[in-house]
Amino acid sequence: MTPRANFRLVATTCAAALLLSSCGGGDESTMVGKVSSRDSISIAVSYDQPGLSVRRLDGSYRGFDVDVAKFIAKELGVTEDRITWMEAQPGNRETLLTSGEADIVVSTYSITDKRKEIVDFVGPYFVAGQDLLVRLNETRISGPKSLNSDLRLCSTAGSTSAAYVKEQFAKDVNLVEYAKFSDCVTALLADNVDAVTTDDVLLAGYAAQNPELLRVVGEPFSKEEYGVGLHRNDPTSKAKVQAALQKMIDSGAWRESLETNLGSSGYQIPDPPTLVG
Repeated sequence: MTPRANFRLVATTCAAALLLSSCGGGDESTMVGKVSSRDSISIAVSYDQPGLSVRRLDGSYRGFDVDVAKFIAKELGVTEDRITWMEAQPGNRETLLTSGEADIVVSTYSITDKRKEIVDFVGPYFVAGQDLLVRLNETRISGPKSLNSDLRLCSTAGSTSAAYVKEQFAKDVNLVEYAKFSDCVTALLADNVDAVTTDDVLLAGYAAQNPELLRVVGEPFSKEEYGVGLHRNDPTSKAKVQAALQKMIDSGAWRESLETNLGSSGYQIPDPPTLVG
């Protein structure tokens, strides 16, 4: 083979290799490109939100948010066994994204202007209303305006729920914060707090676990729009995730998941929201 022919062969081989690499991998400056290249995805979910996202004793994950996460992963070409799960808590969700530890966060993550300064969202994929969880025989609490300095309100550090109650309804209420909502529920059962506040759909799951001891007040007083959290400035990945969520809604899988995970709690399944990015 002449030197010139040999050069052409090497050049052709290199070009082919580059083509295959670009087809099989992706633009690693985007989340979807990185996911494609490594054929895996890291997803942060809550571990203690019954009906929405729970890590079971056998190590499996169940709930509506988990189903949303699995559906997105599948649409990005990642099988369930290639998902790396990690725990999202109200106080660490932005850090999980900005550090790159998580590719997406699906964890009853309310879309707010303040959070959008740090991370990006696709959604809303669900709209909830904030409410109160109390003991079954509680007569003092009928809504947020009935909270006062004699009562103890529990929520999680880093969530927007308790701050909203104090700012809008009961500035004198005694606020107690824990790392997890399940800790708040344990404190409520132990009579260490008088009420727990977060989104009604989440509280319904806790009440369904303890129907003889707990109840939801049933007077929602806010609008909480859940979004899938993403790293900022990644429009390609944002469009892919939005397309996946829209497909989940249109196919009926969205409603089916809610009925499976929350139907037994008595929670009325709403119509799907309109995705706005």
